This record gives sequence, C-alpha cells and structure tokens, in this order.
Amino acid sequence: MLNVKIFTLYPKLFPGPLDIGIYKKAKSKKIWSLKVINIRDHSKDRHKTVDDTPYGGGNGMLMRADVLADALDKNINNKKKETTIYLSPKGKKFDQAIAKKFSKLKKINIICGHFEGVDQRVLETRNIEEISLGDYVLSGGETASFVFLDAIIRLLPGVLGNKLSTKEESFENSLLEYPQYTKPQEWEKKSPPQVLLSGDHAKIKGWRLAQSEAITRRLRPDLWQKHITKDKK
Repeated sequence: MLNVKIFTLYPKLFPGPLDIGIYKKAKSKKIWSLKVINIRDHSKDRHKTVDDTPYGGGNGMLMRADVLADALDKNINNKKKETTIYLSPKGKKFDQAIAKKFSKLKKINIICGHFEGVDQRVLETRNIEEISLGDYVLSGGETASFVFLDAIIRLLPGVLGNKLSTKEESFENSLLEYPQYTKPQEWEKKSPPQVLLSGDHAKIKGWRLAQSEAITRRLRPDLWQKHITKDKK
C-alpha cells in the first residue's frame, strides 16, 4: 500500500478530487492511504505564525524553517528513509517516468508550499526532493499535489481495471497516443478510419504506431527526439 502524507496550510482542501471515482475506491481497498498534516498546528506563537520576511529583502513571505521542520519531524520516520517531496517551480520537471518511479514507493510525503516558498535550510537538512509540474507558478502546492498524486495513484496495481491501458497511453516510449474512435460508426457524416474496422490486428497496430509517431513529430518535437534517440541505442 502507498501511504501518502500531505503537509499543508489548508487541510480542508483534502482529499478533494482524490475522494471520488477510482481513487476513492482504491483508498477503500487499501491500495493507498492519505493523512493530512496542518503545518499551522506547529507554529511557535499564539498567533499561529508560519511565515516571515526573507533575509536580504524581496517581495513576499517565506515559510519559516522552525515551523515546517517541526511538522515534518513529528510526522515522518527519518530512520526509514521516507521520500519527501516539495512541489516547487524550481524542482526537477515531473513526467511519466518519474510518476512510475514514485508509484513503486510505500511512503510519499508532500509539502505544499505557499507565499514565496520555504526556507532553504529545511530542504537541505531534511533531504527533500523538489519536483516541478511545469514552467508556471501556482498560488499553492495543494492544486499541484492533486495532479502529482493523480498521475501516481492511477499506476498502482488494482486501481485501473485494464492492466494494459497504462501501457498504451501517451508518453509510453516517448510517443503521444494515437487517435481513438467509438460508436456510433457514422457521426456528422464522419466515420472512423477503415483500418480500425477491418479486424486485421497487425494492420491496426501498424496504423496506431504510425499515427503516434506522426502526432509526436508534429506536436512534440522534443519527445520525438527522445524517441528516436532511444531507438538508436
């Protein structure tokens, strides 16, 4: 079972969208679990202060090292080398390969930042890995955590009904997914490509691969370069 701990200033946001559909069902089957820790509970004064101005000046506020570290230290067993993630724009860019890596873990701790970030000393002393969902900035790490966990949980054994479905998705083999069609066969005078109706599985497989390659080459040249480089090895 994957055990997830969320460290946040807004615990009421959870479980949010992760408490519906396949994710709720997987949680009830004990495929994964969720514990939410309110960072503000670890503040050091009666005003529940969690942030302060950055040394050296600058805009915004930073989450205090003592408050965040206390929240982490009282809820994480460091002796078991649990994986702790801080969702940050300056982290390593998240992709399907990283999602697969994390889906094999037993424990993931996620820090949801706010303000201008967190004190760097916490990241350095608590062996925290920074992960970025992309080249943009969100108002907080909570929304990022939903995307991060969505990508990981769906890969856990038993979450998706069809075991093969994750093997034919976009980003497998660095290719985008081919176009797909379903009933009705004719819609607004348009029909699916004839090859998909042929019943010839070899031809269908070849068509799908050709489509994936063409779409990737056109829309994501960066992925295409990764794909052809992999093929050369």
